[in-house]
Amino acid sequence: MRHGSIPGAHGRVRPLSLLPDPVLRGSCADVTDFGPELAALVEDLFATMYAARGVGLAANQIGVPLRVFVYDCPDDDDVRHLGHVVNARLVQRDGVVVRGPEGCLSLPGLEAGTERYDHAVVEGFTVTGEPVTVHGTGFFARCLQHEYDHLDGTVYADRLTGWRRGRLLRQVRRASWHR
Repeated sequence: MRHGSIPGAHGRVRPLSLLPDPVLRGSCADVTDFGPELAALVEDLFATMYAARGVGLAANQIGVPLRVFVYDCPDDDDVRHLGHVVNARLVQRDGVVVRGPEGCLSLPGLEAGTERYDHAVVEGFTVTGEPVTVHGTGFFARCLQHEYDHLDGTVYADRLTGWRRGRLLRQVRRASWHR
């Protein structure tokens, strides 16, 4: 990355889709055209993610129902992971289940203790159509699982049960951004 451009530097910041926007609830379609429009989408995803101070962002979070997400996320050892995945498939999630704080740019200002596996593997393609495999541990594994969930129309609130789910849903209904 030292010799290339900064991800998102040529992108534009797009409005975020907020819960209960229906685009967040549908399953995203596979990308079939690996051309300049896809490259522009990935740039816009990075620009929007950085503007919102997130660590990951799926395309449907900016209203585009395609199987694409970007990330700039540390793991538990503070190693930075930066990239994107097109037509992502979660091929492995295992290890210890850890409950940790989780938030979402589509539910701004809220978070809840959410259970996730501490290891995840996602396969897919780069913006140029090259195969890519991304391995994540700790917080980065949480990020990969979270972004992958978006591609299937799931938000982290759907993973909650009991009082955690009830509390978060009440907070969503009271949030100034909820319509």
